Amino acid sequence: MYSVTKRIDFCYGHRLLDYDGICKHPHGHNATAEIEVRTGELDNRNMVCDFSDIKRIVKGWIDTELDHKMILRHDDPLVGPLQQLGEPVYILDSNPTVERIAKLIFDKAHENGLPVVRVTVWETPTSFAEFRS
Repeated sequence: MYSVTKRIDFCYGHRLLDYDGICKHPHGHNATAEIEVRTGELDNRNMVCDFSDIKRIVKGWIDTELDHKMILRHDDPLVGPLQQLGEPVYILDSNPTVERIAKLIFDKAHENGLPVVRVTVWETPTSFAEFRS
């Protein structure tokens, strides 16, 4: 099997509801996502996938939907006030944990035709979550 991995940096804010730690408060992260795509055979360019394709598809979506936004659960009391203030919000049906964000990015890459096998999101330089197929 051949694989390539593209790293994408982005910033986001979130908080966790029904959680008893410090992450119950609004806070932000400078995150790095690693998107690994894999195939058994190389294409006519001798590539798994062009890095620019991963960048265009995944970074394009992250830049539009997640970067510099508050990622909140749909029933978070902050959603309404932030929207009324015109602040950028991305709404999830579940707590916006780093695990959930990794799965979200994986799903978007897969929906857009990339043979993605793993997405790792580094929430801090020492902490990450991963979703694999």
